Amino acid sequence: MHASYSRERAGEGNAGGAAGQRDAYSACSKSLYRVSAGARIRGGLDLAAGHRSGHAASHALTTRQLRRDHVRAGRHDHHPAAGIRRDAAARPAGRAVELGARHIDTAAFYFFRDHRANDILREALHPYPADLTIATKIGPIRDPSGMMTGEATPGQLRPAVELNLRELGVEVLDLVYLRVGRLSGGRADSLGERFAALAGLRDDGLIRHLGISNVTSGQLAEARCIAPVAAVQNSFGVLDQSGAALVDECADAGIAFMPFFALGGGRTTLTGQNLDKVAARHGATVHQVAIAWGLARSPSIVQIPGTGSVAHLEQNMAAARLGLDAADLDLLGRRPA
Repeated sequence: MHASYSRERAGEGNAGGAAGQRDAYSACSKSLYRVSAGARIRGGLDLAAGHRSGHAASHALTTRQLRRDHVRAGRHDHHPAAGIRRDAAARPAGRAVELGARHIDTAAFYFFRDHRANDILREALHPYPADLTIATKIGPIRDPSGMMTGEATPGQLRPAVELNLRELGVEVLDLVYLRVGRLSGGRADSLGERFAALAGLRDDGLIRHLGISNVTSGQLAEARCIAPVAAVQNSFGVLDQSGAALVDECADAGIAFMPFFALGGGRTTLTGQNLDKVAARHGATVHQVAIAWGLARSPSIVQIPGTGSVAHLEQNMAAARLGLDAADLDLLGRRPA
């Protein structure tokens, strides 16, 4: 499960969890959903009260709102050969909500065999708290075996949205990302036709807010010419800051940036001389420093580190209370002046 944190509410115990991404959302790794909680999120996802009853809500979703409490669905810690325990998979989501998480990020394409992230979230949390926001992603297509077979065409986006609606047991999806480039690296192709189709589903009342994932700056600009973009999900972390320009662009535009692979995604060992030095200085783990660094790096960042463990979720949550100073940022990286 992935969790995101905002510093303003760190003292209130907000926490979240999300799926670790060891290999292209294979659902074989961490938990089946992600949770983000508000240690550094300002404000919170307090969309219109009573929004689950179908009341209209504004299309505008601010970074202040997105940075309070966030949960992302992913996978589960058990290796598939050992089987997945549904109760264990659901536990981090329930605990995160108990601790104050108010935003969950999931996807219908998060599944392993007959275990589906959306089903587990529904079983764990439905009926959902009135102030809980659920985000999902569409675009990649996986067959029942889990193989990636392509990307949804504009005409396939409505069935994808409707599948998420059914699995989650809701009438409207709060936030939907268009994921570009299957589950691997993104492409610079135009997303205009597909994003326009997604915006049409928002106009039809099936979606409240729109996001994009795995995109370039040009694709963000293209999407913003079609409809407001509330959030971006791209790879970014202390050990791979190649996406820094897009992070800063989102900050300047008031768009939330939710980095995946902030802890390396299982592909990169989270270690380095400066990272180790800062961790030792604060008596923290390098994972906690990596989470805290993202929160300090940009006001647009909402962290969604992955875990399927309640204990790990709570440890990640504590990172939101870790205050890095100017000397730490000089070592780890900061926004250019």
